[in-house]
Amino acid sequence: MNYNETIQYLYTQLPMFTRDGASAFKKDLTNTIELCKRLGDPQHQFKSVHIAGTNGKGSTSHMLAAILQIAGYKTGLYTSPHLKDFRERIRINGQMISEQTVIDFVATRRTDFEEIAPSFFEMTVALAFDVFAKEKVDIAIVEVGLGGRLDSTNIITPLLSVITNIGWDHMNMLGDTLQLIAGEKAGIIKPGIPVVISETQPETAQVFIDKANQEDSPITFASEVWRESESPEVGKSESPILLTIEVRHSLLATHYQPLTMSLDLTGTYQLKNIKGVLSAVDELRKQGFEITDEHITTALKQVKTLTGLHGRWEALSTNPLTICDTGHNPDGIQEVLKNIAAINYQQLHFVIGMVNDKDISKVLAMLPTDATYYFCKPDIPRGLDAESMQQQAESFGLHGSTYPSVKAALLAAQANATDQDLVFAGGSTFVVAEIV
Repeated sequence: MNYNETIQYLYTQLPMFTRDGASAFKKDLTNTIELCKRLGDPQHQFKSVHIAGTNGKGSTSHMLAAILQIAGYKTGLYTSPHLKDFRERIRINGQMISEQTVIDFVATRRTDFEEIAPSFFEMTVALAFDVFAKEKVDIAIVEVGLGGRLDSTNIITPLLSVITNIGWDHMNMLGDTLQLIAGEKAGIIKPGIPVVISETQPETAQVFIDKANQEDSPITFASEVWRESESPEVGKSESPILLTIEVRHSLLATHYQPLTMSLDLTGTYQLKNIKGVLSAVDELRKQGFEITDEHITTALKQVKTLTGLHGRWEALSTNPLTICDTGHNPDGIQEVLKNIAAINYQQLHFVIGMVNDKDISKVLAMLPTDATYYFCKPDIPRGLDAESMQQQAESFGLHGSTYPSVKAALLAAQANATDQDLVFAGGSTFVVAEIV
């Protein structure tokens, strides 16, 4: 099979969460363990950092990978889902793995797939770990797919675990309280392995403290350690748009002076993520990694260039100003709305699409009623029909029209907007995937 045929085989033969939803989520690690066993247990052959959380784990993973890369370490990066190309999920020093690597892995492991019947995600994790081991990476940043305790990535023993935050998402699989969801995320905390919690939340902090105590793992709440010196500044239409953040470390003498950073990831919510990143760097320094403040500031200016990250408060055009963001659950949308509120515009044109297996009422209740909405269906089997979303949205006072595709909705919004208006596109990662 060539590359396209190989990818089609994977998409059609293996249970896939983006297509099938909860039915593709396995309730144990048996398949991943068996598949990796047949590969020689590559997960034990490289150092790693494991990153979980409801929101921010992708940005955190990419920022940390960029810093390690600039510091001179051969850095693997495993994330999900991808936006355009399957190979975005597995990178080394920012470069996607080759098409031939995917072809060869599937060709040589097809019998294993047929015997073990892994999900698409389980197969991808095994491929990533196999690549990282063979390429002898110095360290790999491994992002959890969903949850933590039962996620396929949870067969690694990392140098450090990071949990960004806890919010309402995937309640049908992770639990219907923040404490239950936190318990699933806390499942990545390993015996004696330090854990960083990026954002202190009163409802969930004790869950992490109890789990860390149980595992005898040192725990750091990054938001208690790092203090912003002043409010972040958000650029509007500069290129590249940079978010300038100044933070002060309240514990380490080396950081009594503020550390000023400019990020090319411009959503103000990155202020929460950056604290977790900086505490993770502090922990890696303790473990012998040579990472300077200059490495940090150099890397954060060019995360997108270094790692290929897209879709985080990303400006697509300037006339009219058009921005997209992958935030898709209540906490993610709340951060999006904060960033929208910081922009001066006359009218908001909101291109929105969502998936059909989630309760979208919490998100719809948050959205501004004075915006013009462009309802569309992401081009995946789990996409929510635009007409269905429009009907639900109208019950919350949100009005607009339906469009046959994401691109059609975006083009209509841009055509209707003046240069003084703002066009925003989001509601789902899969909406952003079609327009970046």
